[in-house]
Amino acid sequence: MTLVSPWIAFTILAALMQAVRTAGQKQLTSSVTPMSSTLIRYVFGLPFAIIYLIYITRADLPAVVADALGNDRFLLFALAAAVAQIMATVLLVKLFSFRNFTVGTSLAKTEAVQAAVFGTVLFGMPLSLLGWLAVAVGFLGIYIVSMPSGEQRWEPRTVLLGTLSGTAFALTSLWIRQASLSLDHGVLTSSAMTLVFLVSVQSLICTAYTVLREPDQFPAIGKRLGLAGFVGLTSALGSIGWFTAMTYQNPALVKSLGQVEFIFTLLLTTLFFKERVTARELLGVAAIVCSVILILQA
Repeated sequence: MTLVSPWIAFTILAALMQAVRTAGQKQLTSSVTPMSSTLIRYVFGLPFAIIYLIYITRADLPAVVADALGNDRFLLFALAAAVAQIMATVLLVKLFSFRNFTVGTSLAKTEAVQAAVFGTVLFGMPLSLLGWLAVAVGFLGIYIVSMPSGEQRWEPRTVLLGTLSGTAFALTSLWIRQASLSLDHGVLTSSAMTLVFLVSVQSLICTAYTVLREPDQFPAIGKRLGLAGFVGLTSALGSIGWFTAMTYQNPALVKSLGQVEFIFTLLLTTLFFKERVTARELLGVAAIVCSVILILQA
């Protein structure tokens, strides 16, 4: 009997890699646009995702790819998830152009709560009472550390975009799970195939956009190849964790546990960027830890 469930281990891996990837992407913001940063995440992450798929499938790779491309249910959910994730990211980036963007980005973090609701209503994946409590407490922790101060106003446009971003992220998680479960090759193989398909589609979409709208970004990306490779690698490792965990477990619980990413981010900013931890951040961490404890008991 294993001490830690596989989905928990993969979720912690995903949260850690996402925190590290975000730190890397912050270093890119001075030289590339938000869409180019997204392009780097997908295009430079794709080779690592393909290597992982080859390693997992070995000689079965041709059969796995053929089965996926011939599976209408897989294609439907995988394509929907790919587009939804890009839309969620675009909405989130759009929020940064507003003066009171912190309100919207806080609402975008309702992803776990929305995944629990949509999962129950659309896919018959209800949580236990303890599971709902864990999701609520985890959201409370993120709410505490990310909600704006009193001078920030709740503007309808910001509230709408933030909520829609959270909705798109929630649907992405649920559709990734449905796409992966539609393949009959085991959790590791199915999630790896789903990952490669999504990142391939997203790479094509982002590349086409950059060619048409921001062609001047390619030289800028070329000057940061080392950092781009780092972002691609950590993005791929994080996605491997997310996709595998969400194939094993209800995405609402995965995303709730994944909020430990904030703890990792806090450690990175404290240890490497020498930023001080506030009392509000510590309170948020306490709530997230309580959420994790509840999830482990659910």
